[in-house]
Amino acid sequence: MQTKIYPAIDIIDGNCVRLMKGDYDTMKVYGSNPVEMALGFKQAGAEYLHVVDLDAAKNPEINNRKIIAEIIRHSGLKVQTGGGIRSQQDVDVLLDIGADRLIVGSVAVTKKPEVFEWIKQYGGDKIVIGSDVMDGKIATHGWMNVTDEDIFSFIASYLDHGAETFLCTDITKDGMLEGASVSLYQQILTAFPGVHLIASGGVHDMDEVQKLRAMQMESIIIGKAIYEGKIIVESLFN
Repeated sequence: MQTKIYPAIDIIDGNCVRLMKGDYDTMKVYGSNPVEMALGFKQAGAEYLHVVDLDAAKNPEINNRKIIAEIIRHSGLKVQTGGGIRSQQDVDVLLDIGADRLIVGSVAVTKKPEVFEWIKQYGGDKIVIGSDVMDGKIATHGWMNVTDEDIFSFIASYLDHGAETFLCTDITKDGMLEGASVSLYQQILTAFPGVHLIASGGVHDMDEVQKLRAMQMESIIIGKAIYEGKIIVESLFN
């Protein structure tokens, strides 16, 4: 399996931003035009793009779906997107605007039977199960609520219902540029051989990208390291 690279665009109020450990108070704006940013990634050689609607993650009444639709239309990149996906209507809207696959986070914890149905209806290749982890436990709702469920039983429950791909973010690493949660990923891959696992949070240099590739991660999401110039985006695709 060749590991896919997803440059990341997080959107708040139409801007490209990054947070630290998911804390909205730490927001730093890196650009005011997500479509332009996406085109820049395309030009650098990207085929894939990770887009998170942070407004919708916090409050599903507010979203940036028009911008996401424009990114998909103008860039031609295969876009995986998440943030505020709470209902089947949300799933339909985002697939209709051309999203390649959707990351379902909080509802994957709070409404499992519903998400099992979505996997059955749309396929495990379209519905990615997002698991945000704090000290081994699953967190929801923009990481404001930490549950009692551990990451391993969570993944097992979804594998039993046809899920194929899991995005795992270690909250303590996210936006910190201090390294990805390599040992956690290794434990997951050992526990569930053949699972498609997406690395997210803390990736900070090319050595780490190579390490994650060698582990056969399904894909790697890279955000802040690109925006802060730690990783030159072109080097990811050469």
